[in-house]
Amino acid sequence: MRRVVLAYSGGLDTSIAVRWLIENRDAEVIAVAVDVGQEADATSDSWEAIRQRALAAGAAEAIVVDARQEMAEEFCFAAVRANARYEGKYPLVSALSRPVIVRHLVRAARDHGAHAVAHGCTGKGNDQVRFEVATRALAPDLDVIAPARVWGLTREQSVEYAAKWDIPITVTKEKVYSIDENLWGKSIECGVLEDPWVDPPEDIFTMTRITASSPVEVVVGFEQGVPVSLDGERLAGDDLVVALGRLAGSTGFGRLNMVENRRVGIKSREIYEAPGALALLMAHADLEDLTLERDLQHEKARLEPRWAELVYDGMWYSPLKQALDAFMTESQRHVTGEVKLRFSPPGAGFVVGRRSPVALYDRSLATYDSGDAFHHEDAEGFVRLWGLGIATWAARQGEGRAES
Repeated sequence: MRRVVLAYSGGLDTSIAVRWLIENRDAEVIAVAVDVGQEADATSDSWEAIRQRALAAGAAEAIVVDARQEMAEEFCFAAVRANARYEGKYPLVSALSRPVIVRHLVRAARDHGAHAVAHGCTGKGNDQVRFEVATRALAPDLDVIAPARVWGLTREQSVEYAAKWDIPITVTKEKVYSIDENLWGKSIECGVLEDPWVDPPEDIFTMTRITASSPVEVVVGFEQGVPVSLDGERLAGDDLVVALGRLAGSTGFGRLNMVENRRVGIKSREIYEAPGALALLMAHADLEDLTLERDLQHEKARLEPRWAELVYDGMWYSPLKQALDAFMTESQRHVTGEVKLRFSPPGAGFVVGRRSPVALYDRSLATYDSGDAFHHEDAEGFVRLWGLGIATWAARQGEGRAES
């Protein structure tokens, strides 16, 4: 019997994938559930319940790995340093968790002598690319199995398959949303959401339900581009993301309703909740405005979309991504300080203040008051030299040149 390590989420697809691998691949399945900050099963609120579900589906062993702090500090905060939003919007919620999960899948495969890893992704999505490219980067000798690309089941048929084998799932035929969640945010797909014209029903949102009746403020502290504190209190990375997400989300901040270009060439309607992620990205980018030298900031802004695209496309472990990481890390040496954020119901969020001990903002140079230290007389020569090329062109070739 061949041994396969399955990336197990406890959801519908991976639960029936356990049984499918047993029945169709004669496999002994090791289910690995990686806790990257997602809430455990909504009905039991227990990782043990998810582990038992895998065993009920037929897994020979079910393992839960706590990777929350790893996810926050090695992956999410790298995205913060890069101000990473795919297509200028999406903060890479699912894309950031996949290389974390793959790291632990490969580790489990080595520990258990498995010949292959498996995932529950379909042939239409981005996650199949992320799982498989990352696996081949870390362990090119392992096979990768994707049952959902083979079985051809609809969501309704998958529910029936689970019922046939008495697999305890929480999805029903009537409510067939596909949800992926981690501490960086949550994606919601399927059902009525597949129509880009339809307003998302309010009951799909859990991280951004409005409970605050008035604006709330928080000060986020950064050291070398890394978030380290809220209102002066130092927190572990995962705790900081969750705490900020709850605060911002209580005002309705953090929702995205967008059409996205998937790696496989399909446009998809996507709903995201990412209050903590979007708040940190907003604060970090603003602190860079205060602390980065002009040319460095402009060049970094040019490279940021490429970094986000690489991560979205599953290239976390690629040479180019690693090279860009080196640039991003170097750029953050002086991105230290605090940013004050204000969130107001329903869903507004703003930066209202920023400060840094190494700020490049100099009030004596910026002010127009009596304390102005700028040498205005220097500007005339600077402007003349700056425009010398244009003046020469205009005199010789421009439309306003004097006719001889």
